[in-house]
Amino acid sequence: MYVQSFRYALAGVIGAVRRGRNFRLMLAIFLPVIAAGFLFSISETEWLAVLLCAGGAFALELVNTAIEHAVDLTTERPHPLTKAAKDAAAGAVLVWCVLSAAIGFIIFIPYVSDYVANVAKQ
Repeated sequence: MYVQSFRYALAGVIGAVRRGRNFRLMLAIFLPVIAAGFLFSISETEWLAVLLCAGGAFALELVNTAIEHAVDLTTERPHPLTKAAKDAAAGAVLVWCVLSAAIGFIIFIPYVSDYVANVAKQ
């Protein structure tokens, strides 16, 4: 029973990777961030912030996708409430991603500045 639930959840993630343009875009942004984390040897606390931000973004995008699919099932014609529901779900993802980007800048700008300063000295 629990194994099947895990399979369903994994199928949802795999489906988002395969069919979700925004989910793939988030992955494309996340991979260089992970590489930068290793390159700059960010602290454990910084790793926690980066992983929390990324995980939250991925989770919210999955919820957004679920809401969009569920809303699409409820109506065949456009309706102001379906648009409002979909826009609100997308807005939640946007808010989280903007906040995550700000956190990323706070974490990585000092490392990039130090790196640039060291390169300029050489």
